[in-house]
Amino acid sequence: MAIICKSASEIEKMRRSGRIVRQVLDTVKGLVAPGVTTMDLERAAEKKIRDLGAKPAFKGYYDYPCVLCTSINEEIVHGIPSEKRSLKRGDIVSIDCGVVLDGYYGDSAITVPVGEAISPELNKLLEVTEQSLYKGIDAVRVGNTLGDVGAAVQQHVEAAGFSVVREFVGHGIGTRLHEDPQVPNFGTQGQGSRLREGMVLAIEPMVNVGKPGTRTLDDHWTAVTADGSFSAHFEHCVAITRDGPVILTV
Repeated sequence: MAIICKSASEIEKMRRSGRIVRQVLDTVKGLVAPGVTTMDLERAAEKKIRDLGAKPAFKGYYDYPCVLCTSINEEIVHGIPSEKRSLKRGDIVSIDCGVVLDGYYGDSAITVPVGEAISPELNKLLEVTEQSLYKGIDAVRVGNTLGDVGAAVQQHVEAAGFSVVREFVGHGIGTRLHEDPQVPNFGTQGQGSRLREGMVLAIEPMVNVGKPGTRTLDDHWTAVTADGSFSAHFEHCVAITRDGPVILTV
């Protein structure tokens, strides 16, 4: 495993990428409403990325066709934007975006309710998933392990009665979108690679209402829950510093 630690100047470049991702997600979140298509969100994101002087990280990556992943309800990750997918009141939509600026990547995800009428269970799902992200971030400290990060996420999620996806995990990030190490959202405290100053991790809990099993649709991208239950996804890029974790995608 070749883990690349970043200098302070490299982390600052990643912070600039991360800020662009946040601006894109804020723009797209503001457009989420009943009747809007996921392609509407895609077009707005692509324009915003271009206007901010960055390049999309996802489009063309292993031939992925879009700048966003838009995953609705039981879709976990990698949903492809489409003119045929209209958002409906009561849906939830996970929006994942990555950019590259001056050779450094940023990557972040949010899950957004469509309208104000989502069920109490889905409200809880979104709250718990986002909370679990910050539990994981709090464990990103010099001397801790990857197992500490995964355990913090897993314990919070399972205490709320939900489950953590196993097949998809977080990752290192830097001059490539995906670098070592993998960052599972489950684990055992004290196990796994030791965290070092300068590491930058994309932490991204994917949490299901039902069981953790997944399957991939015929488009070879969209991952859905095996049992049809709804799923949420939140992600930040986090730098490990001697003073603690620093979120770059804000």
